[in-house]
Amino acid sequence: MHKAMVNNVSTITSNNPVLIIGCGRIGSAILSGLLDNGLKKSAVSIVDPYLDLIKSKFKVLPDKAFNNSLDNINKSLNPSIVIIAVKPAVMDKTLIDLKPFNLTKTVILSVAAGKMLKYFEDKLGYEQAIIRGMPNTPISVGEGITVCCSNDKTTQKQKKLCNSLLRTVSSVEWIKDESLMDAVTALSGSGPAYLFYLVEAMASAGEALGLPTKLSQKLASETISGSVALLKKSKSSATDLRKNVTSPGGTTSAALEVMMAEDGLAKIMRKAMQQAKARSKELAQ
Repeated sequence: MHKAMVNNVSTITSNNPVLIIGCGRIGSAILSGLLDNGLKKSAVSIVDPYLDLIKSKFKVLPDKAFNNSLDNINKSLNPSIVIIAVKPAVMDKTLIDLKPFNLTKTVILSVAAGKMLKYFEDKLGYEQAIIRGMPNTPISVGEGITVCCSNDKTTQKQKKLCNSLLRTVSSVEWIKDESLMDAVTALSGSGPAYLFYLVEAMASAGEALGLPTKLSQKLASETISGSVALLKKSKSSATDLRKNVTSPGGTTSAALEVMMAEDGLAKIMRKAMQQAKARSKELAQ
C-alpha cells in the first residue's frame, strides 16, 4: 500500500476541498486512499448520480459531502483540486456544469481515458491548470501506477499536490510529452487485463493437461501473484528472474521455446499494444 499523508497538504481545507466528480471504480479508489491516509472528512465533496451506493460505501463522511449534481453545490466553492472520473460520454456536460465555479486557484485532474489537455482547455479556458492522469485498476488495492502530464499553466505546487493525492493509491510517474499517453494507456492502463487473461490461459492449459478446474485456477492465479510479488521485492530484473527459473534443457526451457519463438508472445504483445494505442488515439478525436 502506498502512503502519502495528505492531511499535511495545507491547501486542502473545508473551504478549499477535494472535489471528486464521478465516484465509480477509479473515483472511489482514489477517495478511499485519501481518507485512509489522513484527508479530513470535512475537506471532501463528491458528485455522483448514484448517491445511495456511494453513501453506503463511505459512511464516515458527513451527508453534506454527497451531491447528485454540480447544480447542488454552492458556486462559491473554491476547490484545491477537482478530480474528474466520469465516463467520456458525459464529460461535455460535466465541464459545462463545472465552468461557473471559481477555479482560478484550482487544478483539474482528469483520469478519463482519451481526453487530451487541449480538450479541457477548450472547455474551461486556456488559463486553467490541468493535469491528465492515466491510472490502472490495481489502485483499488493500493498497488496501481498512474502516469501524469500537465499543461503549462500548472504550477509545481499543484503538481506536488496531485502527486501527494495519487500516491495514496499508486506510484506516480510524470511525462512531458502528452503524445506518449496513448502508449501508456496501451501498456499500463490496459495492462491488468492482459495479466488476467494470462491467468485464464494458464488455468485453461492446466485443465487441458488433466488438472481439476479449481486447482488449475488456483495454481495459475497464485503463481502469477507470487511471481509479481517476487519481482517487486527483488533487486533483479524480470529478465534475470526469468533466466534464474530456466534450467538449460529443462521443462521451463521447453515451454519458453514456444513462447519466445519468432511468432510467439513478444510478437503477439506488440501487435496487441499497437491495437490498444491506435484505439486510444481514436478515442481522443
